Amino acid sequence: MIVVGGHTRSIGKTQLVCDVISAFRPANWIAGKITQYGHGVCAQNGENCGCAPDEHVCAIHWETQPDTGTDSARFLAAGARRSFWLRTKQGFLAEGLPLLRAALQETLPDAVGELPPLIVESNSLLQFLKPSLYFAVVDPAKEDFKDSARIALDRADALVFRGSADTFPSIGPVWMKLPARLLKEKPSVSQGEGEPLPEPLHSLVQRMLDGPASVSI
Repeated sequence: MIVVGGHTRSIGKTQLVCDVISAFRPANWIAGKITQYGHGVCAQNGENCGCAPDEHVCAIHWETQPDTGTDSARFLAAGARRSFWLRTKQGFLAEGLPLLRAALQETLPDAVGELPPLIVESNSLLQFLKPSLYFAVVDPAKEDFKDSARIALDRADALVFRGSADTFPSIGPVWMKLPARLLKEKPSVSQGEGEPLPEPLHSLVQRMLDGPASVSI
């Protein structure tokens, strides 16, 4: 299982998921995205509603077409076997995991033994499991930094910089409020959107696929 996260929106997290899928199409990936909505927003339709706090806290949708324009459709277009979008209310991801587990079991009734590899775009999922690999996408040009990404950054197996890692100042970046040592010690690659999957990431994914499965939801 691979988890792809990042510190804010619109920095190419979805594209990195697609890059991994495209580079390893024969793996028959199950791909997905997890979105947590703010308070007062229903997970069932992503809109403000008057449902009770314990109603409609999570919903899952399996994408069926590769051309609908959604992120989950992009995963199919990249070569994923199946693609889902799990939506939960803010703080209710734990309630969504049994739904995801059941959906995975139901959608692959013919699977014998291990399920195909899973790749998920999410930061918060790291609160509940340790994936085989966690890639964190970082864009120095974006000042916003999600708390979930800040907490998870030191668990990253690799940092994927949009642009160049050299654009960071030599001292700790004020916008991240993180030790410069953390950024320097983590394995990192630079990848512009549209560029192929960098070789270091390719090697990490290949090693994971060649090894035994080690993650369960």
